[in-house]
Formats: sequence, structure tokens, C-alpha cells
Amino acid sequence: MKYLVTGAAGFIGSAVVERLCAAGHDVVGIDNINDYYDIALKQARLARIEHASFSFIKMDIADRNVMAELFTAQQFDKVVHLAAQAGVRYSIENPMAYADSNLIGHLNVLEGCRNNQVKHLIYASSSSVYGLNNKVPFSTKDTVDHPVSLYAATKKSNELMAHSYSHLYNIPTTGLRFFTVYGSWGRPDMAPYIFTKKILNGDTIDINNNGDMWRDFTHVDDIVEGVIRIADVIPERDAEWKVESGSPATSSAPYSVYNIGHGSPISLMDFVKAIEDELGIEAKKNFREMQPGDVYQTYADTQDLFKATNYVPKISVKEGVAELVVWFKDFYKI
Repeated sequence: MKYLVTGAAGFIGSAVVERLCAAGHDVVGIDNINDYYDIALKQARLARIEHASFSFIKMDIADRNVMAELFTAQQFDKVVHLAAQAGVRYSIENPMAYADSNLIGHLNVLEGCRNNQVKHLIYASSSSVYGLNNKVPFSTKDTVDHPVSLYAATKKSNELMAHSYSHLYNIPTTGLRFFTVYGSWGRPDMAPYIFTKKILNGDTIDINNNGDMWRDFTHVDDIVEGVIRIADVIPERDAEWKVESGSPATSSAPYSVYNIGHGSPISLMDFVKAIEDELGIEAKKNFREMQPGDVYQTYADTQDLFKATNYVPKISVKEGVAELVVWFKDFYKI
């Protein structure tokens, strides 16, 4: 099977490439390697992928012509679309970056799939689409019409755009709402990485909402396992589906959306304590109010994903934090 993985130099993307290659697939990875965070980390992720079946092309998914040429030349069987401008807070500061990558880039991927008979498009959505929803656990059966950040709005838009292409062109699409992914090779703008780095350096960490926050922390290995499994679960048309009675996560079109998370939220303070215990260092803490674009809790209902793939996450926070700390110390020679 021939795969395209967008965002191949990213945290999740590079891990997905590694798994696909290990399973014997041919993989083309693309990434624009922008400077949103440390380019050296992105390059190091790529450098560890040592498979003859992997080829990397530096390119921007927002470039319509280059993307069209790539799809025509390569004729992919499946696409795992993970490239995006990430970060909730950065979307407040630099909204146009999200329009270019998350909207135009996503459309270019959809067009590539439409024009080249791609068998299945799997793309990254986000738990942030749940926005102002208070009912937990978050279910894909719930409406998600009240995002609290532009980033979340673009991810919801990705789902809507995918549905229109599934309906119009019969393209099987699957959206995955990721829940607080952490682990080795992680993103420097995310709390697990920030906390680990600052605690080791003796710097003060910021604790939002005075510590009263909950996150469905999900280790990257569990996320990747879910991605790999769902790639083989290709949505089909359902002539019996109706808007009035059907789930928003399914359709009469070959379209589906799943939550992909651990399914057991952890207190932010308990997560910090796990890092402190693993490092043997007590963090200096600055307790502050909730920040713009943030949400009180995330909590994934993953029953639909389990039914589709027979997989449940296996890595506990204690195990996951230990793995993160070992990698961090090794990578930064601490």
C-alpha cells in the first residue's frame, strides 16, 4: 500500500510514518518544516526514520499547484493528513497562518484525493472542537458548534469540508479528534514538554485555572496505534442514515469521525506530580487564571473507536511520563 503522510516531520506524523514503514508500506512524507518551533527537533524526527520505503519531500500543503502535481505523480492509495498549524494560543496571535495551512491546505488535500481516486483519507481533527460543551465524556454524537479558538474552528471546518467531498465525490474520509497527545519527540509548545523542561531548569511553571483543570492525556504510541488501525476501516455509504436520527459522526456519505483519546481524564496537578516524581524535583509553580482559548476539561468517549478497531489505549500516565522523561534527558543530553 502506498501512503502519503502530511506533517511527516511532526510529533504524531513522524511516529505514524515509522509504523507504516515497519508494516511494509511505501510512504511519502511531506512537511514545510516551518519555524513555529525548533526546526532541529523536526529534522531529528525525520533523521530517525531509516526505511528504504520512505521518501521525504519538503513542501507546503497550502501550495495548490505543487500539491496537485504530487498527487498526480505519486498515485497514493491512502492519505494520512496530519499537517496543520497547531496551537490554540498562537491562533489568537497569528490567525492568518491557520487559514493558509488548516483551511487552504486541507482543501488542497481533498482536491488531491478527489482527482486521484484515493481509497481513504484519514485526517487530524482535535478535541478542541468541543469548545463550550460541558457534558462529559465528549461524544461524537454531540454537536460541536461553539469553538473557543480559531484553531478549533478550523478543525471543525475540516470535518465539514471532508463531509462535502465524501458526499459529492464518494471519497471515504475519517476524522480523528486527538486528545492531549504527549510522549517522546513531543511538541515544545505543549504543557508536558514545557513542564519537563522548566522543572529540570529550575524555572517556574504556569498552572492555569489555579490547577483546577482536567485533560485526557493520551500517549503518542496509543494515538499511533489508533491511526494505523482506523486506516483499514474504510467508511461506506449508508442509505438509511438520516440527519434527524443519525449521529453527526456518520452520514449517508462514506464519512466518519472518531474521538481518539485515553478515555480517563487526569487532573492537571496529578500530571505535574507525575513529572515531579519521575524527575525527583518539585516544581516551582505560578497559579493563574484560565487563559483565553483554554477549556476546563477534555474527556473522550472512545466507544465508537473501540467498536471499529477493537483497540483501547494501554499506556498509563505513570508509564507515559517515564517514557517522556527518559527521551527528554537523552535527546538534550541531560
